[in-house]
Formats: sequence, C-alpha cells, structure tokens
Amino acid sequence: MRTKSLKKNKINVITLGCSKNTYDSEVLMGQLKASGKDVVHEEEGNIVVINTCGFIDNAKAESVNTILEYVDKKDRGLVDKVFVTGCLSERYRPDLEKEIPNVDQYFGTTELPLLLKALGADYKHELLGERLTTTPKNYAYLKIAEGCDRPCSFCAIPLMRGKHVSQTIEKLVKETEGLAKNGVKELILIAQDLTYYGLDIYKKRNLAELLENLIKVEGIEWIRLHYAFPTGFPMDVLELMKREPKICNYIDIPLQHISDSVLKSMRRGTTYAKTTQLLKDFRAAVPEMAIRTTLIVGYPGETEEDFEILKNWVQEMKFERLGCFAYSHEENTHAYLLDDDVPAEVKQARAMEIMDLQSQISWDLNQEKIGQTFKCIIDRKEGQYFVGRTEFDSPDVDNEVLIDASKFYLKTGDFANIRITDATEFDLYGEPENNQ
Repeated sequence: MRTKSLKKNKINVITLGCSKNTYDSEVLMGQLKASGKDVVHEEEGNIVVINTCGFIDNAKAESVNTILEYVDKKDRGLVDKVFVTGCLSERYRPDLEKEIPNVDQYFGTTELPLLLKALGADYKHELLGERLTTTPKNYAYLKIAEGCDRPCSFCAIPLMRGKHVSQTIEKLVKETEGLAKNGVKELILIAQDLTYYGLDIYKKRNLAELLENLIKVEGIEWIRLHYAFPTGFPMDVLELMKREPKICNYIDIPLQHISDSVLKSMRRGTTYAKTTQLLKDFRAAVPEMAIRTTLIVGYPGETEEDFEILKNWVQEMKFERLGCFAYSHEENTHAYLLDDDVPAEVKQARAMEIMDLQSQISWDLNQEKIGQTFKCIIDRKEGQYFVGRTEFDSPDVDNEVLIDASKFYLKTGDFANIRITDATEFDLYGEPENNQ
C-alpha cells in the first residue's frame, strides 16, 4: 500500500478552452499563491485542477480526455488528487460525477470560493483583480464582463456562464494598473459580448468610457478588443479608436453567418444588409482596421444556396482575419430542437472551402505589406526566430512576424519597428529598422 508522503503539495492548474478560461485560471492561481500555496500552470504537480471547456463537441472531448488522463494518473499513484472546474463541469456535473467518479470533486464556473476551500485556501476579497498571469509578460487578458444575455440559438454559453454581468470601470482600472506595474504593455479586452458592456450597471453601452479610462494607465501601450456582438455596437468606440493610438486598429466581431434565413434561425437579431452596412461603417470610420470574424457552417437547414451566399460574401468582404467552425449540435440550446441535417462530411468540406478562400485573401493582403514598416511587439524567441505581432494581430489566432535571430537581436516583451521583407498566407518575415 502506498504510504502518504510528507512532501509539500504542488497544485498544477491545467487550462482548456478560450481566453476567458485563461483569465479564470489566473485568478485561481493568484488566490492560491496569496494563501501560500505552491502553484504552477501546466507543469508537474501532485494536485491537479482541470479548468474545462464545454462549448462544442471537440472542446468537450478534449476536456473529458484530459480528465480521464489525470484520473488514470491518480489511479497509478502519480498524482494525489484531481479537481475539475469550468464550463464542462458547470454544464454536465451530474453526468460527469456518474461517469468519472474518481475525480475528487467537481465545481461550476461560479464556485471559486468552494474550490479554494477544497484546496486548503481562503478566498481573499481584497485580491480583487490580482492574478498570476500565464501569458508572456508583455500581454494579458482583461475580462470586463461575465455571461451573456443574447438569445443565439446555437450557443450554450448562457447555460454555463449565466446572464451578462459587467465589471465596474473602477475595478477594471485598478486591475489594469496592477498588470502595468508587472510589465504588461498590451491589454486584450475579453467578454462574451463587449458590445453589451455597461448596460446592466450604467444603463447604457459604456465601452467607450471604459476605454477612455484604461488608456490613461501608464505603461499600457496597446488595447485590443475581442468578441463584440454586431447588433447594437457602440459606434463611439470607433471614433476613439481612430484618434487614440493606444487602441489597436483591430476588432474581433464574430458574425457566424450572413444568409438571412440562417441568421433568423440563429436568432442573431440582424440581417445580411445590416451586417454588411455595419462593416462598411467600420471601414469608413477606421480604414486601416483589421477585422477578425468567426463563421459557423453546417447549421441546421443550411442549404447549398445559403453556403454560396456566405462564400460570395467572404470573397467580397475580404476579412483580414477569419476562423470557420463546423456547427456543433448542443443539447439544451434552442437549435437543438432543429434537425441536425447537414452531414458531418459536408460540414467539414464547407469549413475547409471557406478557409481555403480565406487563405488566398490573407496571402493577397500580406503581400501588400511587403516593404512597409510596422510597430511590433516581440512575444518570444522560438527556434531561429524572434516572434512578434503587429497591432493587427492577436496572440495565438492571427499572423506572426518572424525575425531571423541569427542576424538580429531583439528583446522579448519590447516593441520594435520591423520592415516586412516577405510574406506567406499567415506569417510575415521582417527585419528591424536600422535604428533598433
């Protein structure tokens, strides 16, 4: 029989899913550290906390496989305890408890104090906004709201994250000041829906006022906007983006589809004409803006004609950044009542067709950058390259700028002016300007 060792516990936090989960893991780790716990992110530890994703089938499968992997390690005596938190746990806890009973305890998305207690730590209110960041030191995510009030038919997020709750401007400024003191230069604003920010607590869409306050924080040089809903977008944000150099000329606005019949069934509250006009307004207000969007293909009832409309529109709009997903039939959503009638292989073929189209658009747009100079932030050194990004690129999902490390030296975490010398579909190659 295995005897209990006297070694000090080390808690390993594993993060799956989106940047909002990354943020939650960082808050958890900050709290654990403040309670004197030894905590690491995705390294070796005898106590494991898995922060799961439950958004679509692939993400759920990855979460379940990770839980099974660590339960197996626990059975073999390689780890002592396994705790599960996050969206999958929030959504499927009774099923998980039944199917994988060897997990020590499951927690939902709002049960941080209970999770901390199980880990022998206290929830400290005074730590509001303090976290142990897991991203490179030069950028960090700032979650400005939790949950979502939108009725999109395909989306399970309200089931896992609840109603929209905005954080106050004061709290977010304080959190940003703390991040800046720790060397963060780029702030990536995230929420299920940035567009809705402030409606619940200020009774108006208040993203512009929040930005006005955040740009005053010393040390922050770039502020990037992620996940804005198209309906009701606060246009005063564009005026601010145009005049304020700290706000990146970049927006992530998931549009999901463009065929009117699909948009109506998705309950998106918009139309082909309104969405196209919104994008034209964006381009007119900030011509140099990079727009990132995500699309869903294979939604119930999506016909060949709907798909052709989407394809032609992608070709016409020439998004700087685009991701495409095959529809995932999620129980307890409104769309689950519909017949999931597009075969899996057709969904995949359509997604690939959109991405092939996008890679050509991206190649063309990148070729235009050759010979131009861009301010880039240097995230890391990888192999023979320093890897940076322009203001038009978000970490992990967008283009990167590669600089030959055998010829040039750059400091990670710093900004540098890089002249682009070559480009592929999703990467730029460059050299520092002579004044580096």
